[in-house]
Amino acid sequence: MHEIALADRIKIKEIRLLSDDWYVLRKTTFEWLRADGRWQTQSRETYDRGNGATLLPYNLAQRTVVLTRQFRYPTYANGYDRLLIEAPAGLLDNAAPEARIRAEVEEETGYRLGAVSKIFECFMSPGSVTERLHFFVAPYDAAMRVGRGGGVEAEGEEIEVLELPFDRALEMVATGAIADAKTIMLLQYAALTLFAVSSAG
Repeated sequence: MHEIALADRIKIKEIRLLSDDWYVLRKTTFEWLRADGRWQTQSRETYDRGNGATLLPYNLAQRTVVLTRQFRYPTYANGYDRLLIEAPAGLLDNAAPEARIRAEVEEETGYRLGAVSKIFECFMSPGSVTERLHFFVAPYDAAMRVGRGGGVEAEGEEIEVLELPFDRALEMVATGAIADAKTIMLLQYAALTLFAVSSAG
């Protein structure tokens, strides 16, 4: 079955719009060609919120990173009784990932970045959410702080800016104080590459 294109293994039968309020929720019924040659009818709900980008600002000389802290209702609804600590992030809204994440970082943290580096992109919850997330890192220093950050009040944002020692941020992952997947991925990347080089040097 490996030589058959995915488009030849799926037959879409019906797509129903379930919700188009905050984002778009659809239910799709399709037939899937299994590896043994049988067609199986399946249905899945997909949540389309668009694609996004996230970025970790880091300072090698200070061994610090900039993160944000804010209320996230879905995590609260699932029993997480804390504000969520995250790397700056946002939806692309039809912009290029680098342009969008630069604007988002400035909006949320007040830092206007110089060079940024894309490290990878991935699907964060492929069982139900269509979003592809673009991951970036960028160095920062105090001279780049051009505003207070905090997000957009009209959009319900109330974002606290955190500048943390990198080692403390890693400890917070271990204790559960940082529980956001994209942020953990960025911190682990930084531990394996950015700050590993800094420590070796």
